[in-house]
Amino acid sequence: MGKKTIYKEETTVDFKKPNMYKVILLNDDYTTMDFVVEILIAIFHKTAADATRIMLDVHQKGKGVVGVYTFDIARTKIAQVEQMANERDFPLAAVMEPE
Repeated sequence: MGKKTIYKEETTVDFKKPNMYKVILLNDDYTTMDFVVEILIAIFHKTAADATRIMLDVHQKGKGVVGVYTFDIARTKIAQVEQMANERDFPLAAVMEPE
């Protein structure tokens, strides 16, 4: 039998870091501060202290950055905010911006 030759091919893969997006809660005149804190704890897993700080940013500055996520996670969290707000009849809105 003949001798078999095995060739190895080297490949390199360049992994690109995914684009990141800031999720921002927007202030309105109807959503209660308590509900905003509840959203921040339930959906974004913030501590009570961090949730209160972000809620005050939303209330006083008109918006507050909640976190930075990949596109899919940011969209999912925004959808969760909208669903929870709709269930409670609040107009709370969240948006995302490229970081």
